[in-house]
Amino acid sequence: MTTELFWLLLTAVLAASLWIPFVYGVNTTPYTGPKIDFFERPPDPAHMPAWVHRAYRAHLNLLEQFLPFAVIVLIGHLVKVSTPITQWCVILFFWLRLFHAVGMISGTARMPLRPVIFTTGWILTLVFAWQVLAGGR
Repeated sequence: MTTELFWLLLTAVLAASLWIPFVYGVNTTPYTGPKIDFFERPPDPAHMPAWVHRAYRAHLNLLEQFLPFAVIVLIGHLVKVSTPITQWCVILFFWLRLFHAVGMISGTARMPLRPVIFTTGWILTLVFAWQVLAGGR
């Protein structure tokens, strides 16, 4: 397995697991919104404690960046582009997204840190795409 695929796999596991804090929060904290049947309609995160709402947004935020990043990494793998730059891109992307999730859920990653992390992930995506388009040169 290439370095790029290994770290993409870890990021996929993170994305696949980030629903857990939200579901835990929904099931262990009081809901203050209008009465609804949670089996018919999911609870409105705006009526949950702040950390539960942030957990929901952290999961969505990761999914927003993961899909395009994963597609670009997979295309790079298919065309056999692997450079030190692409390897560092996937490693940094994973750690940025983990740091973002922990910081967002805990409430410690406040402005301007959260947008800086998101923007850095976007830049890593563009750098990786540039490497693929340039053929690894």
